[in-house]
Amino acid sequence: MGSFSALDRSATPDRIWLSSYPATVPADLPPLPFETLGAFFDDRTARYADRTAFTSMGRSMSFAELGESATHIAAWLQEEGFRKGDRIAVMLPNILQSPVIVYGILKAGMVVVNVNPLYTPRELEHQLKDSGAVAIFVLENFAATVEAVLARTALRRVIVATMGDMLGLKGHLVNFIVRKVKKLVPAWSIDRAKSFRSVLKEGSRLGLRPPAMTRDDVAFLQYTGGTTGVSKGAVLTHRNLLANTLQMSLWINSAFDDKHRPEVLTFLCALPLYHIFALTVNSLMGLETGGHNILIPNPRDIPALVKEIDKYHINIIIILNTLLNALLNNEDFREIDFSHLKLTFAGGMSVQRPVADRWRDVTGCMIIEGYGLSETSPVATANPMNIADFTGMIGIPMPSTEVDIRDEDGNRLPLGEVGEICIRGPQVMAGYWQRPEETAKVMTPDGFFRSGDMGVMNEKGFTKIVDRKKDMILVSGFNVYPNEIEEVAVMHPGILEAAAIGVPDQHSGEAVKLFIVRKDPSLTEKEVKDHCAKNLTNYKRPRYVEFLDALPKSNVGKILRKDLRR
Repeated sequence: MGSFSALDRSATPDRIWLSSYPATVPADLPPLPFETLGAFFDDRTARYADRTAFTSMGRSMSFAELGESATHIAAWLQEEGFRKGDRIAVMLPNILQSPVIVYGILKAGMVVVNVNPLYTPRELEHQLKDSGAVAIFVLENFAATVEAVLARTALRRVIVATMGDMLGLKGHLVNFIVRKVKKLVPAWSIDRAKSFRSVLKEGSRLGLRPPAMTRDDVAFLQYTGGTTGVSKGAVLTHRNLLANTLQMSLWINSAFDDKHRPEVLTFLCALPLYHIFALTVNSLMGLETGGHNILIPNPRDIPALVKEIDKYHINIIIILNTLLNALLNNEDFREIDFSHLKLTFAGGMSVQRPVADRWRDVTGCMIIEGYGLSETSPVATANPMNIADFTGMIGIPMPSTEVDIRDEDGNRLPLGEVGEICIRGPQVMAGYWQRPEETAKVMTPDGFFRSGDMGVMNEKGFTKIVDRKKDMILVSGFNVYPNEIEEVAVMHPGILEAAAIGVPDQHSGEAVKLFIVRKDPSLTEKEVKDHCAKNLTNYKRPRYVEFLDALPKSNVGKILRKDLRR
């Protein structure tokens, strides 16, 4: 993506990490070669027209087909009266329709609101109302959730997809199994709901009117808990995503400075595309490199996932520690020929050293850890691709990116001292959607984003996370905020007070533990968990429940979670 003519390698006191940079990576990004993600998308789908862009459940889609289908979606949205800047929600797992719809929305000049398909009605309603989404694309498996909240949102259109929509004749069998055999589609009824296939067909007869756009227009509202636990939309512009794609492109290219690069890179896309990590490092990097993404709709099905990895000779795996662990414990995975695997890039949560060592022993491939957040599009730092050993650190800043370790008052701390990791760069969000007060809390006057993670930087510019400033719980790479868990818990008439913390978990990194003070003495752990299951998606639900006579509190009555962690 673009080119650079010179490498500015001067390591100033402010950028000590430049001495640790890969030889072919510039300190600063060259000018972005595209104005918008739509222009980038059009360029790449034309350049790589004959290559395979995505494969899902055995059906492949070329870049040309991806470009054509996305244009049909964009044209239909315009014809329906939606305008530049309108928020369009996407509630889909990793299936072929997902990139088609997302890039169609972007081409139409509209804003993508990514939604976790497993959200409960309560979670979905908040996100739709907060974003002001006017339309939603949803898989039929989750249409009942949309129906439950529809009347209380601004949605004017609901477009319903099926698992088999883009699978050809095989799609009829897939839909039959999903609906009749596995019974994964709860009954739903939505007036004027449109099918994805009819939208695609109608759009094919329409012309697209390219909207006037700039890099500072909003591309995504990527929802995150932020520091308060209230789910907020990180406003990511076209500039943010284009910059992070270019940063990652330069970084990944350096992996092939001393090893053979396949003509076409094959990516494993097991992380959900609604998550910022897969969105950028799988989908956008696939576009950038002309790579082939293997979409995994259900990564929890480890045996099926292992078959896909073996079948497609994966070159690049984008992964979380929990999935690494699950794969390593699968006997068939350990028998795969990994001679094609060139890069394993891990993020979302810390990778444990024993897991990293086992991964290298089994695959022959070193795990490269990176770090980022929804607010940074997401990659802010990464380890160099040529490291000889697992570092246990989050690496060094991307090109044109600065990392400062600061104290509570925003002052830079000396090397070796623990403080808050603060990030400044072109990938840092424009702010939180319609929440200027929350934005002001996390942005410093000189433009650094306060991550809420506590870290320490060494003399070579590598940073290590040592703790979290906030009470956030990190479950399999997803942020879980105690405030939300507690708020849901006390909705139960039998609960007087509640406090949530994270506890270590070998599978998910952390798990939620909920402390309860009963109002109803007969309240059981099962009743608490059932109540939470109705209001919280799976990874947020408490794994453990403990009943107490009272919660520890400060002299002003604030619950002291730190005392519960002892």
